[in-house]
Amino acid sequence: MSSTVTKTQTVSADNGIDYASRSVGTDTDAPPLLLLQHFRGNLDNWDPALIDELAQGRRVITFDNTGVGASTGRTPHTIAAMAEDAAAFITALGLDHVDLLGFSIGSFVAQEIALLRPDMVNRIVLASAAPQGAPGMHGWPPLAIEAVGGPVGSPEGYLKVFFTTTPTGLEAGQAVAGRVFGQRTEGHDEPTTWATRLAQYDAVTQWGIPNHALLLPPTRRAAA
Repeated sequence: MSSTVTKTQTVSADNGIDYASRSVGTDTDAPPLLLLQHFRGNLDNWDPALIDELAQGRRVITFDNTGVGASTGRTPHTIAAMAEDAAAFITALGLDHVDLLGFSIGSFVAQEIALLRPDMVNRIVLASAAPQGAPGMHGWPPLAIEAVGGPVGSPEGYLKVFFTTTPTGLEAGQAVAGRVFGQRTEGHDEPTTWATRLAQYDAVTQWGIPNHALLLPPTRRAAA
């Protein structure tokens, strides 16, 4: 079944949150693949072509974390809290092990889940990622804020942030945007709110506070 017609489901977790999610593909010997979304993204913002390709031979799960889209609760202001909530969602699904694919802010959350619950994570893929406290991570350049930080998101802003301005980049970006913003015709997710935008940006900013000690191997960190 194509991800563009997959219905949204809801699961209640022990933390009191009702999580909106979608599942594509079938269970196999491979652990389910859980996708963690980018800044201000919801279930509808995944490229359906990517989801359908990943779901060849395995189960792929997308979800709205706490306070995002159709999930209940208030979006946390820290990456660590987002990771705890994502772990609660995984547990609510009755899963012991998952693979993670984190995109942008989702990659930060994926790293925290791996630290918080290493027993839960089999493999991890980080896209558009950076380690906590790395150089150049504190705050975003004006171009990024202008593109995706305003009150209302747009396909144009999406293209500016995630694709280059080369002819190849623009062609690829327009194809992805056409699928993301045009292929699903019914059963849309709830849009992300301004409160979610503010909370997620707070979390990104805190994550990026320069702290080079976090980048050291554990043995050298202890010595420092």
